[in-house]
Amino acid sequence: MSRLRWALDLTGRILVGLGVLVLLFTAYQIWGTSLQEAHTQSQLRSTLIKETNGQEIRHALAEAAALDKLPTGPPVTAPAMAAPPEGDPIGQITIPVIGVNQIVVEGTNTPDLRKGPGHYIGTPLPGEAGNVGVAGHRTTYGHPFYNLDSVKPGDPIVLTTTQGIFVYDAFRSFVISPNDSQVINNVSADWLTLTTCNPRFSATTRLVVQAKLAHSQLFANSGLAVAPTASGHATPKSEQLAGDNGVDLAGALSWGLIALVLGALTLLAGRRFRSQRWLAWIIGTAGLLVLLYFFFGAVSPLLPASY
Repeated sequence: MSRLRWALDLTGRILVGLGVLVLLFTAYQIWGTSLQEAHTQSQLRSTLIKETNGQEIRHALAEAAALDKLPTGPPVTAPAMAAPPEGDPIGQITIPVIGVNQIVVEGTNTPDLRKGPGHYIGTPLPGEAGNVGVAGHRTTYGHPFYNLDSVKPGDPIVLTTTQGIFVYDAFRSFVISPNDSQVINNVSADWLTLTTCNPRFSATTRLVVQAKLAHSQLFANSGLAVAPTASGHATPKSEQLAGDNGVDLAGALSWGLIALVLGALTLLAGRRFRSQRWLAWIIGTAGLLVLLYFFFGAVSPLLPASY
């Protein structure tokens, strides 16, 4: 009977521990990743401004959310330029109706989207002729596209780059499979295609919002700090809208094992030094939370893409 009671007690403790671990991981996904993204966004914004050749983009970035200050001129496209390295900032996306004001980076793989909305490699850069593709998280890492379903036809979506300000008017939204990459294929019109996971907290489908270039204003000293390309843009790098998770199973297992060992040592220290058990548990728990932070960061890419 005592062995059965011991087994039940151990099982209960394990289940409680797993429950706490799940709750902590959920908190990390919702709040921890958002803090990371906010810090990265601040750095990207500073980098983008530092790399510009004039003052125009500084004012444009700050005023992009003000509808009365947006350009009203004809939809002139920017000259084709070579894309920057993956992960570097390429401009700012502003969606006033849902309060989005984010720096966009080149690429849609996991490391890229942890920084903010990502530009699909191989599609035209924002403001250029053709179908510009941008993906963004909906529930983690700042969830920039959390309310993308609230964007209605006629709502403006503003992309500000070192080449100018480009206002796209939304004209439709729909849901597709994560494997349907045709929405980011190039077209003869000047479009913007935004994608994110659907429904929220799931990755079973993708929500797509498409917009047409309506107005633009090119900067007098526009130009990215890269050489122009005459060959146009290549086929999108990813054959799916899910991107690449950049799985590192060994890293996740390593952090998990270290956290498990520290947790066990903390429990043993509490039992060994009964008079100072609370001090041992407090110190051990603090260290364990730090390890769990890195463990959760390594586990996240192992999950299905959820942007």
